[in-house]
Amino acid sequence: MHMDVYGDTLCALVSAAALASSGNQVFLHLPDGPAAEKLVKGECPYREPGLADLMAEQSQAGRLVLAGMASRPGQQSRVIWLALSPDAVHLAQDILRSLPSNRAQAWLVVNQSTFPVGTSEALQQVLEEHEAHAESGSAVVSLPDLLTEGNALAGFMRADSWLLGANVAWAEKLVFELLRPFNRRRDTVMVMRPREAEFTKLAITGMLATRLSYMNDMANLADSLDVDIERIRQGMGADKRIGESYLYPGCGFGGLSFSRDVMSLASTLQVSGMQAQLLDEVLRINERQKEVLFRKLWRHYGTELRGRKVAIWGAAFKPESARIDNSPALKLIEALWAQGVEVHVHDPRALRALADWAGEREDLVLHTDPYAAAEGADALMLVTEWKAYWSPDLLRLKMCMAYPLLLDGRNVWDPEFIKQNGFDYFGIGRR
Repeated sequence: MHMDVYGDTLCALVSAAALASSGNQVFLHLPDGPAAEKLVKGECPYREPGLADLMAEQSQAGRLVLAGMASRPGQQSRVIWLALSPDAVHLAQDILRSLPSNRAQAWLVVNQSTFPVGTSEALQQVLEEHEAHAESGSAVVSLPDLLTEGNALAGFMRADSWLLGANVAWAEKLVFELLRPFNRRRDTVMVMRPREAEFTKLAITGMLATRLSYMNDMANLADSLDVDIERIRQGMGADKRIGESYLYPGCGFGGLSFSRDVMSLASTLQVSGMQAQLLDEVLRINERQKEVLFRKLWRHYGTELRGRKVAIWGAAFKPESARIDNSPALKLIEALWAQGVEVHVHDPRALRALADWAGEREDLVLHTDPYAAAEGADALMLVTEWKAYWSPDLLRLKMCMAYPLLLDGRNVWDPEFIKQNGFDYFGIGRR
């Protein structure tokens, strides 16, 4: 099938590559910007496992072709796939208004962008107005982006679930056909109205964020009650009504899409006349949690931090990502700077983004080696749980640090083992 994918988001690239891999002829329309420049050079703008190789493979096979936003779909094209950034609603409308309307075959428009609830129905209206003199009966469906960075390609090709918002039977069937190569183990597509699919996407994100903030509150309470939150987490997860997912306390969540989806849901509640008290509190808890390691460091040194050196392992908002959008590391670094602390950072992928964010500063030093970052440090803070940090050389670490203090923002280390190796240890609700 011939189809046109619009966008330079991770979702757009994953969708285009995956759909091309199942035999479709895919034209990927890219807006001007850094992502397009890299793709034209044969580079992938996202460090997503397997994505660069799959895109290169499909490009070489001729099934994935790059195009500009202004180029129009060919006569053989049947599907318009929108995977745009959340602030590009007007661009989506312009794309639909530019579609050839003098054709007998109907357009299927798949909206995978995270737009406000009701946008797919609004796009349907735009399409109907554009085709006022045609009888093609084109349809817009909602297929919300449920991908998670670091597992996006696998999440598309072996999805646990899809949310399909469709009001037209033929459009629903055509989407099922597009997803059939990735939907063979069991039927993972749930069909509902378009605005229900859009709202479900936001509601899922809100629930996950609520679980994370709740566990962070419980971890902070565990500190004052002298109990180990890890025992509590295991006990809660064993209850089938609760389950284990998103019960891991830490130093706050980040990520552009995750945080923006929560704020979008809160905004939707407020616009509807309802108070978003729970989500507002979830966001406040998360922002406070981003400074939890700083507060532990502050208390340990009796508020005397000026002139000290602190190492941070992990700046990306999550492992396997090069992005620092709303990362807890940013707020933590700013708090340390405010106290006159020299900050040394290591991250496997996010150093370039961190350098762009911080600019030239004498109190920020970036390292390509984690132990070099810890050299002479008065404390080491683990912020992003990269696998490379899980089993450090503790003897080497103790010898190179000025003071053996570890602050574990993701509870990846065993407190007893760390203390037995001569370190002072602080986790999130751990003892």
